[in-house]
Amino acid sequence: MVLRLFYICVVLMAALSLGCSKSKASKSSGQVLSGTDEQIFIGDTVEKNYDPNVIMKRAEAFFDKEDYPEAIIEYQHFLDLHRVHVLASYSQYKLAESHFKQARTVDRDIEPVYKALEAFEKLRRDYPGNRYEADAVERIQSCHRFIAESYLFVGDFYYRREAYLAAAHRYEAVLTRYPDMDLAADALYHLAQTYKELGADEWAVERFSSFTERYPDHKFASTGRSVLAQLKAKAPAQAFARASAPAQESPPDIPTAIPPAIHAGAIPPTVPASALSPGPLAAGTDRSVPPPAMTTTLCRLGSWC
Repeated sequence: MVLRLFYICVVLMAALSLGCSKSKASKSSGQVLSGTDEQIFIGDTVEKNYDPNVIMKRAEAFFDKEDYPEAIIEYQHFLDLHRVHVLASYSQYKLAESHFKQARTVDRDIEPVYKALEAFEKLRRDYPGNRYEADAVERIQSCHRFIAESYLFVGDFYYRREAYLAAAHRYEAVLTRYPDMDLAADALYHLAQTYKELGADEWAVERFSSFTERYPDHKFASTGRSVLAQLKAKAPAQAFARASAPAQESPPDIPTAIPPAIHAGAIPPTVPASALSPGPLAAGTDRSVPPPAMTTTLCRLGSWC
């Protein structure tokens, strides 16, 4: 009788111990998965890697947890395997949204914005008439706005550091790609100021004239008119000085022309230092004689331009 009671106690203790361990394991799993369906993560088999429903559940779980890099992987995996699935357009939309939600502020890396823009345009191109068309159009406009603000911010950054050539590239990019955006007014004003600092007074007069005519009520309009008047008053004196100066064998130094703005997606935050290196010397040139120094400072931060 005593032996039988002993066996019963041993069995009960084993059952209680097993139940507690299962409870702890379940609680631990719930904490890791944050309430998501653990079956879409546990026992990951080959079949599950190809099942569209399982892939979509994994992507949605990562998106809801704001783990956007992992969500992007899963949405793209879905599209790679099920491009004609009924949820394909939705997957492309959420892929673009995942890129967009990784964008922070204009003073940070805007690569996610470019990727979001590309993904939203792909949604409209590959799935015309999809139910997310209106949202995609709105997001595309937001991406363009973000890019324009980023160029203006970087241009102002270089201008404050007297890297005027680098600043001019960014202002030109805004004017070239987004001439109808309200930010174009600020870009045009700062571009005119940049040309003035470079000593390119004729270009500065042209930009200031365009700015004051197109934006008479702008917050910088009064300053623009004042600077424009000073530059116009300065021009006759410079012309008289040039006419009175003795003939020179070579023309005076002038600021290097600003090359046309390139596609915004290809304009880097900085211009490579190789762009500022001198070209090959002509045949017969004495390499021991240093080249003449330019009188106009185009960029005061060297390779930063």
